[in-house]
Amino acid sequence: MENRETNIFLGRQPILDREQSIVGYELLFRSADTLHANIGDQANVDSFVISNVLSNFGIQEVLGKHKGFINVTGALLMSDLLEILPREQTVIEILETVELSDALLHRCRELKEQGFTLALDDNLYHPDYEPLYEIVDIVKIDVLQVPADSLKQMVDLLSNRGLTLLAEKVETIEQYHFCLDLGFDLFQGYYFARPAVLNKRKVDVSGVALLKLLELICRDAEITEIEEAFKHNPNLTYNLLRLVNSVVIGMKEKIRTLRHALVVLGMQQLKRWIQLALFASDKTGAAGNPLLESAATRGRLMEILVKEWGPGPQDQDYSESAFMTGVLSLVDVLLGTPMEKILAQLNLAEEVRLALLERKGALGSLLLLTEKLENLDFAEVSQLLNQYHCSREILITAQLEAIEWTNSLDEAF
Repeated sequence: MENRETNIFLGRQPILDREQSIVGYELLFRSADTLHANIGDQANVDSFVISNVLSNFGIQEVLGKHKGFINVTGALLMSDLLEILPREQTVIEILETVELSDALLHRCRELKEQGFTLALDDNLYHPDYEPLYEIVDIVKIDVLQVPADSLKQMVDLLSNRGLTLLAEKVETIEQYHFCLDLGFDLFQGYYFARPAVLNKRKVDVSGVALLKLLELICRDAEITEIEEAFKHNPNLTYNLLRLVNSVVIGMKEKIRTLRHALVVLGMQQLKRWIQLALFASDKTGAAGNPLLESAATRGRLMEILVKEWGPGPQDQDYSESAFMTGVLSLVDVLLGTPMEKILAQLNLAEEVRLALLERKGALGSLLLLTEKLENLDFAEVSQLLNQYHCSREILITAQLEAIEWTNSLDEAF
């Protein structure tokens, strides 16, 4: 029988800065037993999340180097439970339902003195909030709930107070640019994973060269042909040598030659690295690169789950296919090119193609599950788990392992 911890779904919604780097995640927890209902005693649920779920998951493992934005009710805000959270990494979001009072203001000042960052959630400017505006650091505004003209007035009023303004519910690139022009500092949502080109996200070498390398490996080309392709891309060769020297442990001497690196790393690991290298910016490592973090987490989560719940053959090749499906599911966004055109350049298995194009087959279902989890659609996640007879415990364990693995990628890029 599942205990209460395994009945909790974990959601992370990315928060990006004006440079489109991830600075934090809002952590959202939902009981699997209350997917369609409001939780009656929210304070008790929040207390359970803080005292049990976060301590069991490990907030550093969930967040990596990023900050965690955590919603709190009035009762929890007054509780000592908050003080078990890492102060330098926690942003306390004061929900809009919390009533303004002298006691609230006193507690907020106390938390600020302890080193916590404070945010007002779903805030609409009102003079009554002036005492809070003097204390908090961040004001979050739901941009879907405020007309454009009112939003501009609100930004003007709040920005003059030195507050950091966060636009939440940003769903498209167009919304992002609109909010950027208004003067927002932070942006919350998965808009960056929508089909559009982000000019700030350019790879070290051309996507064409990386796709060519991937195509060579997928068709089992000779190592001399792969080596020759690397020689035409000095930056890629340098990054490969850096990668191998960072991940190979126990060798007496560093790897200096391209062929030695290719042999030591192996074709499977090389294939994996090339897929991730597509997303790596020349200025941004894994930590903070939103497309790389999302692609890597998708791939690793699918690789783990395919071993755990067994929707396909239980072998290394199938696990690699699952990883590739997850990573490549965002390559059309990265390159601004239709998925059909990209896949025409690669010699991929038919099941991988169907998963990427139509979300069909076992790999397609796994990919759909990862996307629903990203989008906080926990009802659909629960339905897919039931369809494949997979427990929530397996999912949450795999999710945490995938997040931790992605957090460790920074050395390789």
